[in-house]
Amino acid sequence: MSGRSLTVVRRGALTTVQDPGRFGHAHLGVPRSGALDPAAAGLVNRLAGNPEGAAVLETTADGCAVRPGCAVTVAVGGAPCPVRVDGRPAAWGAAVRVPAGAVLEVGAPVRGLRSYVAFAGGVDAAEVLGSRSADLLSGLGPAPLEDGAVLPLGPPPAGGPGPWYEAVPWPGPPMELVLRVRLGPRADWFTDAALRTLTGRAYRVSPRSNRIGLRTEGPALERARRGELPSEGMVLGAVQVPPDGMPVVFLADHPTTGGYPVIAVVREDDLAAAAQAVPGTPLRFVTGAVTRTGA
Repeated sequence: MSGRSLTVVRRGALTTVQDPGRFGHAHLGVPRSGALDPAAAGLVNRLAGNPEGAAVLETTADGCAVRPGCAVTVAVGGAPCPVRVDGRPAAWGAAVRVPAGAVLEVGAPVRGLRSYVAFAGGVDAAEVLGSRSADLLSGLGPAPLEDGAVLPLGPPPAGGPGPWYEAVPWPGPPMELVLRVRLGPRADWFTDAALRTLTGRAYRVSPRSNRIGLRTEGPALERARRGELPSEGMVLGAVQVPPDGMPVVFLADHPTTGGYPVIAVVREDDLAAAAQAVPGTPLRFVTGAVTRTGA
């Protein structure tokens, strides 16, 4: 390995290339995808001197390790985690210079779930439909990292690290996840008791959650109507309720259509916190008065 590239030494549980995502292709069945915590991805890019939309690595649960073939400025952020360069502790949440051939180790988060790694110049994976993001549902974009894989890096930014070169404040991962919702297009498929349960009872984040959806554990939501819907369009943040009654919050790799009723929709601003919520995190859905439009 040489030049502006990096080699994967340890892939971790799930490490993918992500940027802001693919927009405008839902009519083709292609979801947005992109970084689940876009604010964290944008901040590590600024620390590395990149435009906010440059492609980064998104790690899940246990980090990853890579070896750049050139000296490069790197920033690790998102979920707080130990960072080492050739075994020596390095800064998290700040720009770090990694020598050519050194191993950058991104450890398991001490809080939160997903860490982000930016390299000066960005990860220069091939674009598909205008994005370098890996989409786990459709399979578009670069495949999740495997040990030994080589990824190209883009040209270094002309100005080097920006004014955020030093460490900056970061929001902490949630101890309790509070998701603000509006009642969805199929709220009338559920009983009044179910609507009160959604916003009045506690849930937990399920370990079955992934980039497609945040699954929940808690009280089941009772339907007022039986049967199934024809497939209809699904949006980011839709709270879909499958037959087991457990709400599922659709995240970046969600399907663009679905047949289970959508009881509510989460505000997009709250989804970054959902991306950092580890299994078992207490979860509440909150809204104003639980009433049906036109009821």
